[in-house]
Amino acid sequence: MRIGIIGLGTIATAVVKGIAEDGHDIAVSRRSEKNAGHLAGRFGNVTVADNQEIVDRSEIVFLGLTEDVAPNVLAALRFREGQQVISLMAGLDLARVADMTAPATMAARMIPFPSIATGRSQILAHGDSSLIHALFGARNSIFEIATEEELGTYLCAQAVLSPAIRMVKDAADWLAHKGADPEMAETFLRELVGSSLLAAPCDPLLDALDTPGGYNQRLRQHMTGSGMSDRLRDGFDQLLA
Repeated sequence: MRIGIIGLGTIATAVVKGIAEDGHDIAVSRRSEKNAGHLAGRFGNVTVADNQEIVDRSEIVFLGLTEDVAPNVLAALRFREGQQVISLMAGLDLARVADMTAPATMAARMIPFPSIATGRSQILAHGDSSLIHALFGARNSIFEIATEEELGTYLCAQAVLSPAIRMVKDAADWLAHKGADPEMAETFLRELVGSSLLAAPCDPLLDALDTPGGYNQRLRQHMTGSGMSDRLRDGFDQLLA
């Protein structure tokens, strides 16, 4: 397929890496010279082009622009019938992006995560996700979202990722402060949390870690007693407001 990427931040760069070895002809924009140069240097089928050239040559156009610059950038471009557009932009709904890219077909919104670069990402998909499945489904987990409102709640809930990583990092730093090797401490905790969450749903996992008087139960009770769960729900509500 002839694929174009307009906007080349962290997520769009990861998207390119995730499909670059699948034989597609990929053109990326100059938004980030560093990212564009890295991709073109690493993959022989990736070229750097101006935005209109990307639109002219591509069957599928991914939009990785930020919400504040997207209207002006897209207003200057001439899309055509028969093209399909997939938006990576979390802050702009399907209808608005469709207006800005007409007469192309606004296929879907796609919210991946950095791990899409290596093929182990969760992907939120809203709209006609057939292209997303075709391009990314073999190596990633795609979650179909029915409405814009539901997508909004998922975008809020996924923000738990950064605090969760921060907690693992803080625990590793505590271990290192107590004399553990810093690299081994972080690797141990990352693997422990990651493998545990993949092994079982949350409720049975919590039950298994609820030994009376055990380390896990005592720390969880300390943190929930300090208001952790309430603060988390308040944070989600603030993001959704």
